[in-house]
Amino acid sequence: MDIVLLSTYELGHQPFGLASPRAWLAREGHKVSCADLAVEPPPWPLIEKADLVAFYLPMHTATRLALPVIERVKTLNPGARLVCYGLYAPLNAALLRELGVEAIAGGEFEQALVKLAKGESVPDISLERLEFVTPDRADLPGSRSYARLRHAGEAKQVAYTEASRGCKHLCRHCPVVPVYHGRFRVVQREVVLNDIRQQVAAGASHVTFGDPDFFNGPAHALRIVEALHAEFPEVTYDATIKIEHLLKHRDLLAPLHETGCLFITSAAESVDDRVLAKLEKNHTRRDFFEAVELTRKANLTLQPTFIAFTPWTTIEAYRDLLRVLADLDIVENVASVQLALRLLVTTDSRLLELDDVRSLVGPFDPKLLVYPWNHPNPEVDALAARIFRLVHARQREGRTRAQIFGEICEAVEIIPENFRLLPRAAIPYLDEPWYC
Repeated sequence: MDIVLLSTYELGHQPFGLASPRAWLAREGHKVSCADLAVEPPPWPLIEKADLVAFYLPMHTATRLALPVIERVKTLNPGARLVCYGLYAPLNAALLRELGVEAIAGGEFEQALVKLAKGESVPDISLERLEFVTPDRADLPGSRSYARLRHAGEAKQVAYTEASRGCKHLCRHCPVVPVYHGRFRVVQREVVLNDIRQQVAAGASHVTFGDPDFFNGPAHALRIVEALHAEFPEVTYDATIKIEHLLKHRDLLAPLHETGCLFITSAAESVDDRVLAKLEKNHTRRDFFEAVELTRKANLTLQPTFIAFTPWTTIEAYRDLLRVLADLDIVENVASVQLALRLLVTTDSRLLELDDVRSLVGPFDPKLLVYPWNHPNPEVDALAARIFRLVHARQREGRTRAQIFGEICEAVEIIPENFRLLPRAAIPYLDEPWYC
């Protein structure tokens, strides 16, 4: 069978969600072609003759970008079976089926795609435990096409892999929750290491672990990075870890640094305890402050992400966030877009359990793939729009994070007292902004 796997966007990484199922399907004897439309044009001649075309939808942005491509593929090759897989496929199953998508494969999608290629039916979500196969990255665009690590005046090619999927936690706003419901699945250690080996051989010298939370299985994670460091002592890495886990597993922070971890991304979301309680983040403002101190002592850079504008955000709370970043001396650690992001209410979101959210949202928007909402105070919505335009424009102009932060402070009429900045080169970061 001729199969084409398509990805539209995955945070500037070579998609694991193309390479992994490709290995599974090729093992079954299928002819599999892959294309990452974020960095290359659609392979229309291959799509035109494909028996099955599958779209990888790991993110909200990726799903929105995929919708017009799905419609084009349906017109170009009406006989092809269309499949959508990945985290956001089951969240948008009804809309995707209206577009002509035959099957949905959420959760652990590799085995599901194999079954679909055989003509079998599969549930929209499968959480079966899999014995993974080393991803097949042949013919995918090389790591030079993707985000680079910028640090100390150097730019490094970045490998991307996943050591686990799903999450133990039930944060109210998280899209992982409606699919995994507090469960997570590991990718076997040797598969992860083999995937890293092939990317290092292709020129990568830094690894991003794309797990929703690297410390869902801390022993599993530590064994992987210890083996990585033993084999490739010059290779560095980054991972995503909850604030709660940074505190709970503080004894593991030093081993992370010793094995080559440069920075940790953590979804802090807010420094307002009321908002954190609404989101059920299971950490507090004080916990965030402690995590900043713990990671700093361990010589790790903490890169927090935020949802700057929620239905509970006030203008003074937004000013407080800016003051906190300045006081903690982490302005340069935060991508400017994080100060402009607005809460997304997606299909099946646990946010819809809240009376105050249900009272604010409008009908589901099939183009934006969210339930739109307006803040009770129109001045907050106006500020959010103004900050988003400012950040977007200044990023296009090439302004630094410090310069953009300063303009945001001017926009909300504050002058942080402790606005001290490390030189930009001292903060390691990937040059692809974090979107959802």
